[in-house]
Amino acid sequence: MQALHIHAGSKALAHMREHGLRPEHIGVIPGAAGGPKGLILGPLDRFIFGEWLTQSQQEVDLVGASIGAWRMATACLNNSVMAFERLEHDYIHQHYEPLPGQKRVSAEQVSEAFGHSLQAFYGGRIAEVLSHPRYKLHIVTSRGRHLLHREHPLGTPLGYAGAFLSNAVHRRALGGWLERVVFSGQGATLPFDAQDFRTRTVGLTEGNFMPVLQASCSIPFALKAVHDIPGAPAGAYWDGGITDYHLHLNWTAPTQGPYRSIVLYPHFQKSVVPGWLDKALKWRHGATPFLDHTIVLAPNPEWVKTLPNGKLPDRKDFMTYDRDLAGRVKVWNAAARASQQLAEEFSQWLHKPNASMVQPL
Repeated sequence: MQALHIHAGSKALAHMREHGLRPEHIGVIPGAAGGPKGLILGPLDRFIFGEWLTQSQQEVDLVGASIGAWRMATACLNNSVMAFERLEHDYIHQHYEPLPGQKRVSAEQVSEAFGHSLQAFYGGRIAEVLSHPRYKLHIVTSRGRHLLHREHPLGTPLGYAGAFLSNAVHRRALGGWLERVVFSGQGATLPFDAQDFRTRTVGLTEGNFMPVLQASCSIPFALKAVHDIPGAPAGAYWDGGITDYHLHLNWTAPTQGPYRSIVLYPHFQKSVVPGWLDKALKWRHGATPFLDHTIVLAPNPEWVKTLPNGKLPDRKDFMTYDRDLAGRVKVWNAAARASQQLAEEFSQWLHKPNASMVQPL
């Protein structure tokens, strides 16, 4: 395989050596935060949800934060392949112009536009998402505490400074500033042990779906927090990636022999970073026993160098291309098209799974 690398935790690797990998083995699929990086996962999403998992019948828990939440919610729509194609198109073509008299696009402006885009995408279809016969959706958000309980021009920057310093000392200390709030549909229980971090669970309903999804995608300072989500504790809710950037969680998928025992993780890199504030803390990027049952599908770093600009699409591209929408669209479309190779190689590998081609996490 030239484009795709497959990485596995110790128990997932042992599973593949004994049983191979079949769609009925999958119990959980996570979707990471990461903004435009998630664009390269479109072909894998379309193959996994549109072709491969349709060959099985078991329930699967879908857990997402930020763009990962948008992807996992899209997987629950009827005709998910077409929905994923629309998600890719809409994300690539998003563009914001500063209002007259302003040099920059405001967080208020981005939040308003993003809310309209979610309404256009899911309006009239929320029941499809929440009543899927197989997929149980869990959306991760970050709820502010103390100084971060309400968004404030002074209190919010000070609160995030405190969160950064606390997190640098110990990840659990971040819970003094932000807590993980997971909204789960259909009364589903969490597919992970949440004792690693301060956590609340709330039901995901038609009445709160839109604000929950917007909150999970609301990057601090780039978008406004979503306040007082119906059915949830009062307060300001931000991007789920702050507490759980790549969903490095203690997965506890129910198993019956080999069935539902695997966490299949289409990801844009090998490392599964715990929180957004851990990005610079390299010592927290290694695998832990939490990932023992996990299989990560990630691009080969050498293949990534063949993409436009020699990298994955990322948020910096908004500044690099600024008002050159056509230039950014061209680059992002090229990366999305190239990533079809990831899905093709995974499909080929599945025809004859070879554990010797899998790298340890």
